[in-house]
Amino acid sequence: MDVIDLAEAFARIDKPWTPRIVGEVNGFHAKIARLEGEFTWHSHAEEDELFLVLEGSLRIRLRDRDVVLGPGQLHVVPRGVEHLPIAEPYAHVLLFEPASTVNTGDDLDDPRRVEALERL
Repeated sequence: MDVIDLAEAFARIDKPWTPRIVGEVNGFHAKIARLEGEFTWHSHAEEDELFLVLEGSLRIRLRDRDVVLGPGQLHVVPRGVEHLPIAEPYAHVLLFEPASTVNTGDDLDDPRRVEALERL
């Protein structure tokens, strides 16, 4: 596998909230996404979701509290937990999650839902 330059990879992302696959490890995808503003309340019934902020700021609103992440900080949202990611005002994130994970989880109606991810 070749070296992946994350700065170059982020520069190729043209729309926010559109994850791209940058690597695969034992059935898990390493994905990057450029986030802007508020996403949608959702949960993932079968998958945990790891958010690692590389640049910017991300607030993950949970039903009982908020988790605020800056560069170099990560948080794992356990499966089944409703969450609302909010980039303040933007964030570049690396997501590590099972390959089956869909970005909007149980929210089937959000127009930002992406089931077929592009590999960078």
